[in-house]
Amino acid sequence: MTDNQKTLIQIYREKGMSYKEIADALVLSINTVKTFCKRNGLGGVRTIASATDEVMVKACECCGNPVSQNPGRKQKRFCSDSCRNHWWNTHMEDVDRRANYECVCECCGKTFSSYGNKKRKYCSHSCYINGRFGGVEDAGE
Repeated sequence: MTDNQKTLIQIYREKGMSYKEIADALVLSINTVKTFCKRNGLGGVRTIASATDEVMVKACECCGNPVSQNPGRKQKRFCSDSCRNHWWNTHMEDVDRRANYECVCECCGKTFSSYGNKKRKYCSHSCYINGRFGGVEDAGE
């Protein structure tokens, strides 16, 4: 890549052009453009900034405190991890759980639902103990 191309990439990114648009304009690979941009602080979602643009302030969906946004990054919804966890735990109906699997317990034969693990063998800890050890828990001898 020539110095002229590097300069043009910087100019085009400041104007808000996407990686693909720049790659097409300079007849370069999109990955070449993307790598150059990320190494030189030009990565992320670019928007055309003007003097009249104001920093968008968004309120936390959990507590209502202002959320600091990083320009060129995905919009944050929560002010902290604790607010994010609290909101998701209190709004379980809004969580899109796609990794639910129906399994059959090897011990009792009951059908149960497993989230995120389709290879689960037992429906509960007691069935695990019965299936693995014949119902005798190790007392920690």
